[in-house]
Amino acid sequence: MSPTPEWVMVGGEGPESYKQHSSYQRDLLKAAKDKINAVISTNLSLNLISNRFSVADFGCASGPNTFVAVQNIIDAVEEKYLRETGQNPDDNIEFQVLFNDLSNNDFNTLFQGLPSGRRYYSAGIPGSFFDRVLPKQSIHIGVMNYAFQFTFKIPKGISDRNSPLWNRDMHCTGFNNKVKKAYLDQFSLDSKNILDARAEELVHEGLMLLLGSCLRDGIKMSETYRGIVLDLIGASLNDLAQQGVIEKDKVESFNITLYIAEEGELRQIIEENGKFTIEAFEDIIQPNGESLDPKILAVSLKSAFGGILSAHFGAEAMMKAFELVEAKAHQEFSRLQNAKPTMQYLIVLRKN
Repeated sequence: MSPTPEWVMVGGEGPESYKQHSSYQRDLLKAAKDKINAVISTNLSLNLISNRFSVADFGCASGPNTFVAVQNIIDAVEEKYLRETGQNPDDNIEFQVLFNDLSNNDFNTLFQGLPSGRRYYSAGIPGSFFDRVLPKQSIHIGVMNYAFQFTFKIPKGISDRNSPLWNRDMHCTGFNNKVKKAYLDQFSLDSKNILDARAEELVHEGLMLLLGSCLRDGIKMSETYRGIVLDLIGASLNDLAQQGVIEKDKVESFNITLYIAEEGELRQIIEENGKFTIEAFEDIIQPNGESLDPKILAVSLKSAFGGILSAHFGAEAMMKAFELVEAKAHQEFSRLQNAKPTMQYLIVLRKN
């Protein structure tokens, strides 16, 4: 998804598009399918399955992962309905799917890619998921796939080199305690807004599914694969500044609105919010890990981060940066190979 207007996933269907380079995120949805079936069977009240059932994906991007997410949910709802009523869900339930992302998301590619034979009506809902974007109590199940990891803005002081909180890195590496606290405080505030908004949109006892990646407690971001590749982007930008391609001040003030929380931090944020009960917090084992191929790694990063780098440094500098990322990935192969693992999660929340 696109947390800010300038951070937009590369649209279209080209070789460097997000659509072509989001298989890792899709693998989590596939690996979690059986658990999603089980938690919906256990936690979704049959009374909520009426003649119209609404599902919403918050942070849908341009596909195709969102189609897998919503189909997993629909399959599970239909299976529960058939098993507990003996009636054909095709005859009695009309599914409505709402795809939400920012207005500059590539909705054209999304709707051109809608699966044939789908059993639902659909609509695009532009808007920031940090706010309420749907009518109150209008959806039965919501889902966020790799979207519950963004902050609405950069924490105050992080981009100011005159501030004691100035972050020399482009992301929260975890090694500076003051920077980590500033990011965690901002993430906690923004996550509360997300949960509050979803609580307004969901019907009573509706479900919210969160899928994504978190740190195991005590692990620092830059000890993981995702943290290391962000370090490679930062090092590449520094190289370009030293070469005079981009301004040093721009690099030193560049930070991203991303915070990968620890498992314990996520639990605490959700519990303190009080709007939901945690029905499941599952560790999902994915069959395929992150790519160690430097070329694939660089292109995948470009599909996710190319937009925001272009907005800050220009398209030409962005292209040069990812050329350097590919070279650095060769040099840091051992570090990437031996990175500490993150946890891929499925969190199921029931609205109180």
